Amino acid sequence: PRVLIVSQPNTPGLNAPLPCTTYEADEICKHFLSSTRHLAHEEATMDAVIDAMKRYECIHFACHGVQNPYGDPTKSAFFLYDKQLDLLRIAGTALKHAELAVLSACQTAKGEEELPEEAVHLAAGMLAAGFQSVVATMWSINDSDGPVLADGFYGELKKNIEKRSTEGGELRAAYALHEAVRCLKEKIGEEHFARWVPFVHFGS
Repeated sequence: PRVLIVSQPNTPGLNAPLPCTTYEADEICKHFLSSTRHLAHEEATMDAVIDAMKRYECIHFACHGVQNPYGDPTKSAFFLYDKQLDLLRIAGTALKHAELAVLSACQTAKGEEELPEEAVHLAAGMLAAGFQSVVATMWSINDSDGPVLADGFYGELKKNIEKRSTEGGELRAAYALHEAVRCLKEKIGEEHFARWVPFVHFGS
């Protein structure tokens, strides 16, 4: 599958740079060099991202995200270079090739206890938009952990894809995430569990 990477190392209007998103993208390209497209900083406008999402099976967001569970959950969004790309715009786009979404942003699977089953979050919205499998985070993540997780995840995912091409079966993204979290835990230490616990998988 082809991988679209969207990164914002220094989002205009936000005083919260994410310099390691650049290295995160490099780790993905290392494993999927011939089938990736990277929209970074000023290239990652809302129109450009939406247009590219129509043609890629996998989308990797490495940027800031925001949830809006109380007013209108469909306004939960990703911060791009020019605008916020919200779930309403994503859901209204025909994503015929959608298979996997990796939401490497803070709190993309954070529920709200006042809402039924705490189910309103960006990850659930991406599933509703048509993605079969979604990787997300339950709370804020360390910027420097993104490249480590990306290396472990996409390295294992590539093995699964090669196996699928010869034996059939599923993408097994959950297994790839398990391996990536294991790698991160080994690197930073089990005692720093708050940094490796928040990564979760939804879907098939």
